[in-house]
Amino acid sequence: MAMRTMVLGVGLALAGAGLQAKTFKWSSASDIPTWDIHSQNNALSNGVHAAVYESLVYYNSKTFKPEPVLATAWNQVSPTQLRLNLRTGVKFHDGSTFSADDAVFSIERAMAKTSNFGIYAQGIDRVVKVDANTIDIFTKDPNPVLLNQLTELRMMSKAWAEKNNSTTPKDIKTQDENFAHRNANGTGPFVLKEWQPDQKLVMTRNPSWWGKSESNVTEVIYTPVKAVATRMAALLSGEVDFVLDPSPQDLARVRNDQKLKVIDGIENRTIFFGMDQFREELPGSNIKGKNPLKDQRVRKALYQAIDMNTIARVSLRGLGQPTGALVAPQVNGWTEAVHKRYPFDVAAAQKLLADAGYKDGFEVDFACPNNRYINDEQICQAVTAMWARVGVKAKLRTLPLVTYFPMIQRYEASIYMLGWGVPTFDALYSLQSLVRSVGAGGDGNYNVGRYSNPQMDALVERTKKETNLKLRTELLTKALALQNEDVAHIPLHNQIIPWAMKKNIDVVHRADNRLDWRLIKVN
Repeated sequence: MAMRTMVLGVGLALAGAGLQAKTFKWSSASDIPTWDIHSQNNALSNGVHAAVYESLVYYNSKTFKPEPVLATAWNQVSPTQLRLNLRTGVKFHDGSTFSADDAVFSIERAMAKTSNFGIYAQGIDRVVKVDANTIDIFTKDPNPVLLNQLTELRMMSKAWAEKNNSTTPKDIKTQDENFAHRNANGTGPFVLKEWQPDQKLVMTRNPSWWGKSESNVTEVIYTPVKAVATRMAALLSGEVDFVLDPSPQDLARVRNDQKLKVIDGIENRTIFFGMDQFREELPGSNIKGKNPLKDQRVRKALYQAIDMNTIARVSLRGLGQPTGALVAPQVNGWTEAVHKRYPFDVAAAQKLLADAGYKDGFEVDFACPNNRYINDEQICQAVTAMWARVGVKAKLRTLPLVTYFPMIQRYEASIYMLGWGVPTFDALYSLQSLVRSVGAGGDGNYNVGRYSNPQMDALVERTKKETNLKLRTELLTKALALQNEDVAHIPLHNQIIPWAMKKNIDVVHRADNRLDWRLIKVN
C-alpha cells in the first residue's frame, strides 16, 4: 500500500460513557503461552495481548486499513525513512508516561535474537528518537508494507522492562522465564488482573485509558477449555458468553437456539503440513542413511494421497476451503492458478513413491496440535489413514499448543501441521517466514522443515526491496508457484471461522480471528 502523510484524530473512538458495566466471559481450546509480547508469534496471544498492549497503528476491524493508535500521524520522509508522531498524554498501567524512548525500545526489543517477532521488523535498519514524541524508522530498502508490519509490534515500557529484568524477550525454545512472561504493563483499554496458565485469565477495564470505547465491558474472563464438548456445554448453559472455536457439529443447534447466534467468515489463515527436508536421516524412521522427505516425488506423493475434499466435508464439516496455495485469497500475491490443488490420486501417489525408491512405503514421525485449529487432531487422524493406503506409516502424536510450538521450533518433528495467518495481508510475510532459508531478521523463522532453495531465496529478497507494486505482486505469485512446484509444504485448506455466542453479544468478526476489545458489547 502507498504510504503518505496521515493526520487523524483518535479515530478509534465512539462514546461509550454511560453504558452499563458488564462482564464478558469467553472460551477457546488453548491458553496463551506467555504475556511477553515479543516472545511467541502466536495468533491467539497476539489478539489477547492487544487488549493490554497497544501498537503504533492497528487494523480497523471493518476496513482492515491501518489506523492511528499510539502514533497519530506518519510521513514517508524518504523511500527509506518513515517519521511517526506519537500520541501525547498516554499512560502505561503503572502510571508512567509513554514516550519515544519506549517506542524505540519496543521495536528494538522485537528485533532481538530471542524475539519471535523479527518478521514484523523485516527490513528495519534502525529506529531513532527525534524528540520525546517523534521517532524515525529507517529501513534498509523501501518497504511498502511497513505500516502493516507495525500493527503487530506492541509497545512496552522501557523503564518497567529494565526494572524487572525483561529487556530481552523470553526465549520460547527454553523453559526460562522473565518477569514479562507472567506480568504485563501496557497502555491498552484493559489491565491484566490475573493469569493462571491453562486455567483462567482476568482483565479489567483501564480507567485511565487515553481512548474512548464503544464497549461496555468492564471485566473480561477467559477460560481455556480443551474439550470442545465442555466448551459448547458452557455456552449452552450460559456459563460463558462467547466461544471462539465452536464444535462444527454443534453449529446447526446453536443457529437454531433462540438465545444463541453464530457469525462466521473466511479467515486469512491457511492450514498445511511441513516436512523435514534438512536431516540426512529421519529420527524414528525405518529408512536408514537417507531422508525420503528430501525427494520432491515423495512430498508430492504424500500430497496426492490426501483426499482434501472428503476431509473438508467430513472432518471440517464445511469449515474449510481446500487450497493448493500457501496463502488465503485475501492475501496479495494469491491467484486462482496457485490456489489449484494437485489432484487426489492414490495410483499417482504410489507410482511417485515407487519411482523414488519407496514402493513399500516408509515409517515417519507425524506431529499435530490437538487444540489449535478447527478439528486439527481429527484431520491428522484422517490423513494418517490416507497415507497408510499408499504404504506410508505415519506415527501420529498430538500435543497441546503450549508444548507443540516450542517442540516444532526445536526442529523435533519430521512432518508437522501448521496454520499460518497473514497479519500484513501480503504474501511476503508467509514466504519470508515459511520458505526463505533460515537466517536472521525473521528469515525462515517458521521454516521448521528447513526447506531451502536459492531460487526461492532470491525471489523473497527481490520482493523485500521492489517498489514497483505491480512487479512486486508478480514476484510474490511466482514465489508461491515455486513453493507449489517444489512441494515445499503441503497446503490443505483455508479456515472458515465461526464464532458462537449469546444473542446479547455484539462483536465484529475479523479475518484474523481476533476480537476487537474496543467494540464488544454485552446488551
